[in-house]
Amino acid sequence: MNTSLNLNTLIKKVFLKVDWESVLQHVISVVFQLVLLTVVLLLINWIGKKIIRHIFKTGLRNYKRGISPKKLDTIYTLVLNIFKYILMFFWIYALLSAIGIPVGTLIAGAGIFSLAIGLGAQGFVSDMVNGFFILLEQQISVGDTITVNNVEGQVTYVGIRTTQIQSVDGTLNYIPNRNITVVSNKSRNNMQALMEIPVSSAAPFEEITKIINQINQDLDLKKLQITKKPYIVGFSNQPDGTLVIQVATYTKPGAQFHVKNVLLEKYLSGITGAGIDLPK
Repeated sequence: MNTSLNLNTLIKKVFLKVDWESVLQHVISVVFQLVLLTVVLLLINWIGKKIIRHIFKTGLRNYKRGISPKKLDTIYTLVLNIFKYILMFFWIYALLSAIGIPVGTLIAGAGIFSLAIGLGAQGFVSDMVNGFFILLEQQISVGDTITVNNVEGQVTYVGIRTTQIQSVDGTLNYIPNRNITVVSNKSRNNMQALMEIPVSSAAPFEEITKIINQINQDLDLKKLQITKKPYIVGFSNQPDGTLVIQVATYTKPGAQFHVKNVLLEKYLSGITGAGIDLPK
């Protein structure tokens, strides 16, 4: 009982010795500084983004006509990313300073590299380095169709830490730059569209060839974005034993899927329209 009373008395003495008015003033001061700093940085963020957007959407497009739009969009997203991380760094630095943590002394004592390792930033550094070389070597650009780590889709964002790829079904994939090892870019060269027409061994191949060639003659290559006129490759056997005639062509990047569907429909309609039966 006496021990309990002594403890309560001690707590009361400590409580009474604390200058709660000064503590409250200090807390209010810190909160006010943080709110003011946050508002200022948000304002800087808003103004900075508008300036960057204006420079890239008007100025650079007018004066750097030799730069492709995809490359401009990639540089634009990268600059926005760097700007965001700079503001975030200043906000964290000011937050720690306002709380009373000596950030400058901490960095000077531990070293920037040691501090980064201690905070578990190895992955972040790897993302930055790999992302830098991806951009430097122009491996990918915003709008390119690529395959990375079995993920295929269109690049929507290239940043310091991650690259975003939107799949055909709309899925948005976030891939850390350090995990990007092999990039298959399908938007840099002309792409092949391969049509396979199933036929029977008793089919009139000469007549089918004439129909295919006639259809190829009537194609609007420019409208379909075909860069090389379709040609008959030859015959091939499918894994299930089906005999097919292969017709190939080359298109501008991204147009190969549409061209394949259009030409395959034309070939099948032309052949069946001539009274030639095809395997189902």
